[in-house]
Amino acid sequence: MAKRSWARRKGFTLIEVLVALAIVSIALLSALRAAGQGTNNVGELRSRLLAGWVAENQLAEHRARADWLPLGIQRGTAREGGLDFAWREEVIATPNGAFRRIDVRVFATAEEAHSLAHLTGFIVNAPGPRK
Repeated sequence: MAKRSWARRKGFTLIEVLVALAIVSIALLSALRAAGQGTNNVGELRSRLLAGWVAENQLAEHRARADWLPLGIQRGTAREGGLDFAWREEVIATPNGAFRRIDVRVFATAEEAHSLAHLTGFIVNAPGPRK
């Protein structure tokens, strides 16, 4: 009695190959989606980093010039890393008259809807002659 030649073959059936391809394609698509979300987050992180630098620069300038700012809100714009930012400083009195608190918020646009950075610092009214 002759044995059938197709019964001896070892390998995958067409259905098994299609299932394996479907599993691989789903895995690759999910990896591609995760990579895409990562690149979107890089832009947001870059904006937040640069906005933080803008806030730090504002506070550092006041300290370097020994500014004694009036109470209230001041607004302005700054350019950092090729991006334009709007900033808002709120100068607040403290219980100690020699100190003032400055809250700096930085926004991507002048709308002030979503702050990218927030920094709080203090300036000192140093005794002595002022120029």
